[in-house]
Amino acid sequence: MPSFSLLTAAIAASMISGSSASIQNPEIMPTPPMGFNDWSRLECAINQSVFTDTADAMVSKGLLAAGYNRVNIDDCWMADTRTEEGKLTWNETLFPKGLPWLGQYLKEKGFHFGIYEDAGNETCGGYPGSYGYEEVDAQTFASWGIDYLKVDGCHVTPTTEVEYHKRYAAWHDAFSKMEDPLIFSQSAPAYFSLWLTGSDNLTDWYTVMDWVPYNGELARHSADVLVYVGVEGLSGWDSVMQNYNYNTQLARYQRPGYFNDPDFLIVDNLELTLTEKKSHFALWASFSAPLIISAWIPDLPEDVISYLKNSDLIKVDQDPLAQQATLVSRDDSFDVLTRSLANGDRLVTVLNRGNDTASTTVSALRLGLQATESIYSAKDLWTGEAINFKGELKINKLASHATAVYRISLSGLQSLTVFPTGMIFNAASTNCLTAGARNQEVKFTTCAGTDDQVWQIRPLTGTISPLSARNLCLTAEGGRTVLKECRLIDFAQDWEYSVRGYLTNKWTHECITEDSGSSSSKCLYEVDSQVWSLPAGVKVHW
Repeated sequence: MPSFSLLTAAIAASMISGSSASIQNPEIMPTPPMGFNDWSRLECAINQSVFTDTADAMVSKGLLAAGYNRVNIDDCWMADTRTEEGKLTWNETLFPKGLPWLGQYLKEKGFHFGIYEDAGNETCGGYPGSYGYEEVDAQTFASWGIDYLKVDGCHVTPTTEVEYHKRYAAWHDAFSKMEDPLIFSQSAPAYFSLWLTGSDNLTDWYTVMDWVPYNGELARHSADVLVYVGVEGLSGWDSVMQNYNYNTQLARYQRPGYFNDPDFLIVDNLELTLTEKKSHFALWASFSAPLIISAWIPDLPEDVISYLKNSDLIKVDQDPLAQQATLVSRDDSFDVLTRSLANGDRLVTVLNRGNDTASTTVSALRLGLQATESIYSAKDLWTGEAINFKGELKINKLASHATAVYRISLSGLQSLTVFPTGMIFNAASTNCLTAGARNQEVKFTTCAGTDDQVWQIRPLTGTISPLSARNLCLTAEGGRTVLKECRLIDFAQDWEYSVRGYLTNKWTHECITEDSGSSSSKCLYEVDSQVWSLPAGVKVHW
């Protein structure tokens, strides 16, 4: 196996080729896309009227005005073979007026037009893939009025990370030659996630996630969300929670120009209650994730349309800071997430994962707020109600599978004193970094929502302390990571967070490691035991 340094150099070299995509040019897509895709609701049961009727309904129901301005076609749209010139064309039975006509129809209504292809020789539905035709197909799509392309990963052989990188980089190169490159939605990471591979080793998944932000504007990182007809053994809520959990592990990659994609909003799926549908929407908005509806929009009831048009949550989703909410704490019932917004406000999202209505409180310190004696003003983003709190925010009688979302107003001075605060957890084991007794090594234990598992990172000094003992700092000492009295200047207490998930000490250059023998060791290449998820707002080194 190549050394860590050689692998790193090779990946870095491949990432800097070209310049017209993603984080290299955030203006292509500075905020996550909003709109419609047919797949989860209709799969291959599509035709021209599906998209014209959907666009008409999105206008009449106010979804376009609310920001849902994209209509995307998924698989099964094309003819069985390419033309004699080697170009793709549409199924003329399904689309008798043609896709250029449909693109013009959507444009006149006020929509952008998106489409689907595959990085392999065939699409997942068995239609012509784009392998070897990337540049031709990119130009063809643009000529049809398309500005958004979802590229799936079926029928790629060999099924290695290197081969997927090659296939998706070919699209990046094709777009980089265009004056107006298409928005590039990638599915490569999904093919290396635990969901698909079943492997206990997530190294390839992390490696793919390392390069997708340099290739395009968004990437679907894990499971397909549940299709309308259902899948035996998986409920609608289980499907939403599966993708939610994957997304919590990947916040370090997101920034303006690139967005993690936990898949569609399945807002008319029969296996979700209205409460669960609203949670799905609120969690995705808290993540600043793509808000792509996959439902039969003409028949959506008003209660669903109403929450989809919630302007306060849409503003959160479209916030220009593009910060993804991260976990503050997790116990048997509640997940608490926070993030900052571009104007300095603080968001808190509370999900009741339990099966009963329950209440909880979240301390100001857990929200990253340092002035614990101050009175803070918060807005309930579901009801619009303004509340004031001091010391702790109370969430009363939150229903099972419901999600509460509050926007806390902060002055300019208050926002400057916010500390990134929350869990430090391992994606592979899901264990939390846990403070031990004074001068003892830290531990790795099941997340339980206790203060010894909630950490504050001081941006100016790079020090990390548990809420249970904020005068103690993580300290590298003799191959161990221990808690010691915080000192003003001590490189052994200065830590750096990498986009690859490493939490590295600046003095020893060792990584915090979850294993049976040590809690600090030489940094290896994307090994599960050294990849950590940290709170939103921590500086990420690329």
